Amino acid sequence: MNLKYKRVLLKLSGESLMGDQSFGISPDMLQHYAWQIKKLKELDVEIAIVIGGGNIFRGLQAKDSGIERVQGDYMGMLATCINGMALQSSLEQHGVHSRLISAIDMREIAESYIRRRAIRHLEKGRVVIFSAGTGSPYFTTDSAAALRANEINADVILKGTRVDGIYTADPEKDPTATKFDNITFNKAINLGLNVMDMTAFTLCQENELPIVVFDINQKDNLLRIVQGEQVGTLVEV
Repeated sequence: MNLKYKRVLLKLSGESLMGDQSFGISPDMLQHYAWQIKKLKELDVEIAIVIGGGNIFRGLQAKDSGIERVQGDYMGMLATCINGMALQSSLEQHGVHSRLISAIDMREIAESYIRRRAIRHLEKGRVVIFSAGTGSPYFTTDSAAALRANEINADVILKGTRVDGIYTADPEKDPTATKFDNITFNKAINLGLNVMDMTAFTLCQENELPIVVFDINQKDNLLRIVQGEQVGTLVEV
């Protein structure tokens, strides 16, 4: 089978793990993601994942709680490790071999990030889950996704969201919003569309790394994207 993308980085938000809950990790959502990733793996696609931690703690919320920004960002990084451990456990229940890699050294639960080792895991067919963001404060998991995708020479970033692409406005708030099937980085910036944070977006633009924004909750979307179907919105140079 001819695949459009052979090595992908899947970006998931922590909030997506909540499902219908207001906090924490939904077992149903874990199963949903693990099943989709397994189906992708059966096509021999090399898969890396970056997952946020907003379902547990957001660093940006720290200022409202009296926690200083840097400390709050590190707390957010630890939240991504919890999510990564949960996703790894769910994947392995589905028979998918994976490696949890952390940008912060915690040898008992995750491998430390070494670029060549991470690439080797992908080549051997293991799903690689990158956790703890970039390992530095002031950077989002979007930035971590852009950085890791470029470092491992991914073909594309697949950004899973609750909506089926990029719109002229928030479709959940504005019923007149129209969807883009394709859009350039420059146009997205000029229109002020929030695809990823600007640091991540610029990094992808400079390295000509395309981004597909799509509805992760729709069954089989991942399969359809790697097989070359028009799903969501493609952002490219």
